[in-house]
Amino acid sequence: MSYTVGDGTVTFALVAGIIGYLYVKHLGRQKKLEIIHQERMAAMEKGIPLPEFPLEPERVPRPDPPVLPVLGIFLLTLSVGTMIVLYVVLPAESHLFWITPLPFTFLGVGLITFPFLKANPWR
Repeated sequence: MSYTVGDGTVTFALVAGIIGYLYVKHLGRQKKLEIIHQERMAAMEKGIPLPEFPLEPERVPRPDPPVLPVLGIFLLTLSVGTMIVLYVVLPAESHLFWITPLPFTFLGVGLITFPFLKANPWR
């Protein structure tokens, strides 16, 4: 497998972009801490008491998005459709292969039922 100069350029650009993003994020956080420090020093000089607060704000838990049931519906319909197609298309001696996508069917059913089981722990 031979790689071209373009492949190397794309890889270099992706790595440089990721490193640049992390660097800018670090600079922003550092600038924020510097501003907080200056405000506190000015308040201490004036004798104003400042309450303690965390540097990072608390993250408020949000309700779970419906990603798992949607993924479960997708896997269930895709695997059932694949089973139907395999049963219809395969020759008679290979009819046993129609159950090949069955694990994905069970995974889809599990992902669909998981939020309902998680909602009420006493079931």
